Amino acid sequence: MKCTNKKRTGLLCFICITAIFMNGCGTQKVALEHPYSLYESKASAEASPLFAENLCVTEKINFGTDQVQSTVAEAAGVFNTTTKEVTYSQNLFKKMYPASTTKVLTAYVILKNGNLDDKVTVSKEAVANMGGSSVCGIAEGDILTVRDLLYGLMLVSGNDAANALAEYCSGSVEAFAKEMNKESKALGATGSHFVNANGLPDDKHYTTVYDMYLLFQAALSLPEFVSIINTPSYDASYTNASGETVTKTWKNTNKYLSEEVKAPEGIQVIGGKTGTTNAAGYCLVLYSTNRKKENIISIVFKADGRSNLYLLMNEILAGFAN
Repeated sequence: MKCTNKKRTGLLCFICITAIFMNGCGTQKVALEHPYSLYESKASAEASPLFAENLCVTEKINFGTDQVQSTVAEAAGVFNTTTKEVTYSQNLFKKMYPASTTKVLTAYVILKNGNLDDKVTVSKEAVANMGGSSVCGIAEGDILTVRDLLYGLMLVSGNDAANALAEYCSGSVEAFAKEMNKESKALGATGSHFVNANGLPDDKHYTTVYDMYLLFQAALSLPEFVSIINTPSYDASYTNASGETVTKTWKNTNKYLSEEVKAPEGIQVIGGKTGTTNAAGYCLVLYSTNRKKENIISIVFKADGRSNLYLLMNEILAGFAN
């Protein structure tokens, strides 16, 4: 049954009758100014930006893959965020395991909602079952600042730091994952789903190269995030459960920051996030500038080895970022 709005119908009839009387037999044409305008006013238009106006947008097609050794990785992309162009596309929308590049979103949520100077006491649960995974070496009862934990998270990819930050922010890793999913959807990353803060493999924990670009671009809008990923090493000093001072030096796993790998001529690497698991392969999300001082985000997912990860990253930077 089709519903009819009687008030609306009556109003339309009144308007039509009024128009006929005002225009004689209805032969006079009335020109409407901007009859299909999206906005009521210029001020309204300026206050209501379109969602994708500051994003690099592309179709689900690959391009540029025949110019590099693309077969060494499963997905990759280059995004010029200054010109808002996708310049290299390789399976941008394919569902992938993100490994520790997940921590880009973890850091973003923490920086948006937390206080860098807050003190966090590490729980037993935060450091449980960490054997064989990437950790920054914190222990139950350690008291660190949120700032310290963020450096442990992003530089040495501490899964223990990720758990501690998740508990600090939301009370549990599970609750924090819900916040991660809320933020990712708000940023347009609709092809992603997260169940933990560290990126350890799970069938329900996945993203795409394009979604990671969206998440990383949002994180780069926060100056503290850029400062952290641009740091080659960080000296942490905190107290343990016995009240003793603990000092650690955390070095960045990004080989561009450690100067083990040289970027192509004209490219200045600011920082990024690595990620490695058996399921995800070797992953890297990178923020750079080119010779024109344009901002570049480049991503490689599931490379078949660490050397090939940096090989492909350098190839797509040299060919599609300058």
